[in-house]
Amino acid sequence: MPYISSSILAVLRCPVTGSALVQEGDELVASAAGPDGSVPRYPVEDGIPVLLPPAEASADPAGSAGA
Repeated sequence: MPYISSSILAVLRCPVTGSALVQEGDELVASAAGPDGSVPRYPVEDGIPVLLPPAEASADPAGSAGA
């Protein structure tokens, strides 16, 4: 499991909450809960953090195509 250096973690922020991230195993975890009360988690793949916010069901373009 590759670890993210502390100097990189010092500048990374959660795209949902804006809070600092901490590494727990193969994931980065936000230090604050999101608007829905859950704590966002992001995978680290091949040593690279994947900081994509979770997609919201209401923002599904396929569902709004017929409207």
